[in-house]
Amino acid sequence: MRRLAGIDIGTLTCRVLVAEVPPEGPVHPLYSGRKILRLGEGVDHTGRLRPEATSRVIETIREWKRIIESHAVEQYRAVATSAVREARNGEEFVSAVRQKTGVEIEVIDGEEEARRTLLGIRSGLSSDVENILGLDIGGGSTEFIASRRGQTPHVTSIDVGVVRLSERVLKHDPPSAQDIHEAEGIVRTLARGALRKIGDVTDLTLVGTAGTITSLAAMAQQLRIYDPARIQNYELNPSAIQHVEHDVFSKTKADRVGIPGLEAGREEVIAAGTLILRCIMEELKAQRCLVSEYGLREGVLVHLNRLLHHGA
Repeated sequence: MRRLAGIDIGTLTCRVLVAEVPPEGPVHPLYSGRKILRLGEGVDHTGRLRPEATSRVIETIREWKRIIESHAVEQYRAVATSAVREARNGEEFVSAVRQKTGVEIEVIDGEEEARRTLLGIRSGLSSDVENILGLDIGGGSTEFIASRRGQTPHVTSIDVGVVRLSERVLKHDPPSAQDIHEAEGIVRTLARGALRKIGDVTDLTLVGTAGTITSLAAMAQQLRIYDPARIQNYELNPSAIQHVEHDVFSKTKADRVGIPGLEAGREEVIAAGTLILRCIMEELKAQRCLVSEYGLREGVLVHLNRLLHHGA
């Protein structure tokens, strides 16, 4: 059992986890936190990370590094995903973080993000869930991970996430019928392409992870206080998703504040996230999406633990 820490720098949300990590099975959290910092805000239009967004992330990493050090971890890793890998000034961001916090960031591509997300999902699943199609709806991209026990996972990533879709298409508040129609077309086209690459998925259980899907599970249950135990292994069905979608699309961003289960700061992007999940489930003809509290940040720790084990 090793004490490790990981930081996940996403397009919308940044997350930290300090945990005891066993050779197999779920990690045991000692400290976890997340903040919606919108690092990727505007990247789809300008191709650059904004200075104010960079500053928010640097300040948060500085704070989290102190917490990590207070837990006397053996090692830690920080990874960055879509926003940093696609921004023209991504290398400048990595350099600024290194200079101002001392934290080295590994910028991972969509396939590596999917692989580590799978490690996290698998660590929290019950052993009877053998074959899965992991789905990670992020801020700038969405990852598909087809995984059958004993076989090499098949992963693919599409360049649409909740921030990107909101900024590119869902411009009215609330979104217009034309906005919704255009967004559906984009998601369906990209999802079909991804699913063609993956091939037959009829034997796979759809498992969703990350903030959009966990928020939808909380909203479907109208949780006033977020309870991870009620999120892990919750089953989202098409009826529940459509009910939430109708609710959020009928409200302005301001009116979404306070919806039970909706994480503060996610009001602007939850409509996009709900639409993405619905369209993908319809393309799959899936009748349920099993929700996982475990994802990339847990996978970062599992991956690091394996590296340390092989290194030893």
